Amino acid sequence: MRLTVFYMFIPLLVLGLITSSACVMGYLIALSFNDPIMLRKLMIRLSQILLLLSIFPISCYLDLTKDMLGFASFKVMFKQFFQGISLSLLVLLPVFITLYMLGVHSVDLTKEWTVAWVAKKIGIALGLALLIGIVEESVFRGLLYSSLKKYLPAFMAVLISSVYYAGLHFLDSKAPVSEETLSFTGSFALLAQAYNNVFAMQDLSAFAALFAVGIFLGVLRFRGEMNLALCMGCHTGWVWQIRMSKSMFNVHSTTPYSFLVSHYDGVIGWLVAGWLLVLLLMYWSWQQLISKVIKL
Repeated sequence: MRLTVFYMFIPLLVLGLITSSACVMGYLIALSFNDPIMLRKLMIRLSQILLLLSIFPISCYLDLTKDMLGFASFKVMFKQFFQGISLSLLVLLPVFITLYMLGVHSVDLTKEWTVAWVAKKIGIALGLALLIGIVEESVFRGLLYSSLKKYLPAFMAVLISSVYYAGLHFLDSKAPVSEETLSFTGSFALLAQAYNNVFAMQDLSAFAALFAVGIFLGVLRFRGEMNLALCMGCHTGWVWQIRMSKSMFNVHSTTPYSFLVSHYDGVIGWLVAGWLLVLLLMYWSWQQLISKVIKL
């Protein structure tokens, strides 16, 4: 148990080091441009870049090979990626249909519904989704999961990586930065507020949904040695659908079923968390049935 707790907090120490470095770098850049407004965005972007770059030194330190991180050959990864995209559509489309039928979502008729506008939205959303899906899966289901799995059982690696995945979505501070607060100590105060937002758990439904997403993707990662691209494709497909939804649908917070979505993006919430839990239980039941049949 002590070993589990120890390895559970090691990623937090690494994250603290990375975000602190991003805080210092962001402050120095913002100070050089004398632009306090850019400090918050710099801290976020630099943290993301440093997290991605940390894959290389940490992998070398822990002797994690490309295969252990989940990377297969390009041909295999290409196939896995599109399998993940297909899976994401099968999983999330029922959620959008349900939200539309319940009146939580409705088509935004104020938009320019032209072929050019739709194509532009699809392209932008897909580009951002690709970037998010590949980067986040490389960090969470690649580096973090593989690092934890080296010292802990696979199911603990899935659980812990899912907690970090969900929590880091709230690592942000909305506090305004002015010329008076643009200082070395002020930048760390901003970072402290960002961490406080993570632990404050202000949007429990969004956290629960993101945790369920992490578990789902972790199970995908767990079921094979080199299938990280499957997670990347699924993640990319989900982000693409959510961003398209935000562009094309209105979210009605006054409906009786609005509690099913969160304020995070108008999609994830209790419905997504419950639906993914049902799918995971169905998968577990199927695996148990297969095991019994094999034993017979």
